[in-house]
Amino acid sequence: MSVSDLFKPLTFLHGSPMRNRFMLAPLTSQQSDFDGTASKYDQIWMEQLAKGGYGLIQTSASTVEAGAIAFERQLGIHSDKHLPGLTKMATAIRGGGALSAVQLHHAGHRAKPEFGGIPAPASSKTLKDIKAISTEDVERIRDSFIEAAKRAQLSGFDGVSVHGAFGWILSEFLSPNLNDRTDKYGGSIENRARFTIEVIEGIRKACGNDFQIGWRLSIERYGLRLEELREITTEIFDKELIDYLDLALWDSAQLVREGSFKGKTMLSVFTELPRKGVRLGAAGKIMSAQRAGELLDEGCDFVLIARAGILQRDFPLQVKVNPLYDSPQLPVTADFLREGGLSERFIETMRGWQTFVKPGS
Repeated sequence: MSVSDLFKPLTFLHGSPMRNRFMLAPLTSQQSDFDGTASKYDQIWMEQLAKGGYGLIQTSASTVEAGAIAFERQLGIHSDKHLPGLTKMATAIRGGGALSAVQLHHAGHRAKPEFGGIPAPASSKTLKDIKAISTEDVERIRDSFIEAAKRAQLSGFDGVSVHGAFGWILSEFLSPNLNDRTDKYGGSIENRARFTIEVIEGIRKACGNDFQIGWRLSIERYGLRLEELREITTEIFDKELIDYLDLALWDSAQLVREGSFKGKTMLSVFTELPRKGVRLGAAGKIMSAQRAGELLDEGCDFVLIARAGILQRDFPLQVKVNPLYDSPQLPVTADFLREGGLSERFIETMRGWQTFVKPGS
C-alpha cells in the first residue's frame, strides 16, 4: 500500500465511518481543572486537533469514578457536572469532521490518594495493608464504566474507548500476577477477563447499536501473558463485541522476546487473528508518513498517532501534503511546543516523558 491508502475511509460495525485511517491516541495532558472538569486548555487542545484532519479523536483517560484518579488534573466523566465541558469538546471535534471517543479509565491499585484516589487492587498482596476489592466493588466499578459511557453519549461523543492497558484496573484483572482472586473475577483467564467483557457488553446494552466501542490493550509488563491476551482477543473478535482494538505498543515494530511467539512482531500475533468486522490499529513510535503506511501493509486497519500529534497538531494534513513527512527530532524545546499552541500545563506533563522536552528549555 502507498501512503495515500491512509486517506481511504474505514467503516465500523456500529456508527459512522472514519474518514481516513488516522486516529489520535488518548494522550494524558493533565490540564483539566482539579475536579475533572474540562478546562479552557482542554478546549483549545481539542479545537486544535479538530482542525488536524484526523478520522477519530480520543480524549485523554477520563475517570469513571472520583476515586479512580491516577494523575493530577485528570479529565473526569464520573459526574454530571462534567457534561457541559465534555459536550463542548465533542462539538468541536464534530465541527472538524472527525469522529470522537472518550477514553474510560479507572486506575485500580494505582489510584493516587494524594489526588483523592482510592486504590482498588484486585489482590490483597499488591499493596501493603490494602485489601482486595470485594465482588460487589467490582460490580459497582463495572457499572461506573457503563454510566460514564452513557454520559459520553449524552455529551455527543460517537463512542468510548475502554482503557484495558498499562496495569490499570481492567489490565490488572487480566494479570495472573496482580489477580489472585477466588471469586468469579479470578482464576482462569475466562474469569480474569470477565470484568472487561461485562464492561463492554454493558456499554453496548446501555448505549445501543449506533455507539462505537473501542478497547485499548497493552501486552508488556504487569505480569500480562501474551498467549492469554491473544486467547481473549480471539473471543472478542469472534463475538464482535467491539468496533476496534487499539494495541498500545511501546514500539509498533517490536519483537516478542520469549514464549511460543518468540521472534514474531507483537503486532503480527494479533493481526493474523480472524477479526470478522472488528478493526485493529496500533500505537508505538509512529513518527513518519512512511511508518504509518507500513502499518497498513502489516495488517492494521488504522494507525494511532501519539507523540507525533503533540509535536504537530495536524499530523494527518502534513502527511497528505507530503508523503515523505517525518516528525521533528526529539527532544524539542519548550518554546517549540509553546509556538505550536501547547499550554504550560501540557508542556509540564511532557517534561515527565523521557527525551521529549529538551532539559533546561
